[in-house]
Amino acid sequence: MTQKPQTNVLVHANELTCIREERILFDELSFDIHAGDIVQIEGPNGAGKTSLLRIIAGLSRPYAGEVHYQGQDITRCRDEFNHDLLYLGHLAGVKSELTAEENLNFNLRISGYDGFDTSDILANVNLSGFEDALAGHLSAGQHRRTALARLWHTNCRVWILDEPFTAIDKKGVEELERLFIKHAESGGCVILTTHQDMSVVSDEQLRKIRLDYRFV
Repeated sequence: MTQKPQTNVLVHANELTCIREERILFDELSFDIHAGDIVQIEGPNGAGKTSLLRIIAGLSRPYAGEVHYQGQDITRCRDEFNHDLLYLGHLAGVKSELTAEENLNFNLRISGYDGFDTSDILANVNLSGFEDALAGHLSAGQHRRTALARLWHTNCRVWILDEPFTAIDKKGVEELERLFIKHAESGGCVILTTHQDMSVVSDEQLRKIRLDYRFV
């Protein structure tokens, strides 16, 4: 891969070490994620993929090491990083007692967005006609699409997504991949985990970080 200019580095991981239940999941792990990157964290179950995503997002602290955002330790630029970060965990994070539209409204408003057309956004994830359906009555795939809808209305440059393709059909996965490419081409980056092979994002467009675990 062609070396990218250092000035394009959005996220820098510096010698990260993560230990869980007497296991070193990874140690002295360093990498740069640039504007325009689509990065897949891969490895067997229990290797620390979700732990690494949470550390990058600043939701967990590493045993050792640091994460920098645009050259600053994220612990020192928390507001700036949080403003530029969209994190979706393995769980959908959708409230069952709210409708699909109310869930989207809630998620966008707490992110500081206003004056948006929820019907258009929900149409992007094939939820037209389900705007007023309680999330608790939706299928697993519709649940996931309700959570993912905010990707179509965000100015965040750093997307961190834990298993975003879960319960999504092939067409939906391809639509998400196209959105990832569009986001990367506009100067953002996507960091994700998935057990599925991607068909739209090419090998040339995809970078991979491989994790393996071992006992202490």
